[in-house]
Amino acid sequence: MKTKRRTPSLQKKKDEVNKKAIVWTAVSFVLLIVVIALVIVLAQAGTR
Repeated sequence: MKTKRRTPSLQKKKDEVNKKAIVWTAVSFVLLIVVIALVIVLAQAGTR
């Protein structure tokens, strides 16, 4: 008697990366840099 073969479950490839996570991380990093730059510029303007 032949055993039934199960249908393969949907699995992501191990090499596939979460693109949304990369985008969110990049956007957060850029915003952090902009905020730090603004704080530095405002601090310099306040000491003049």
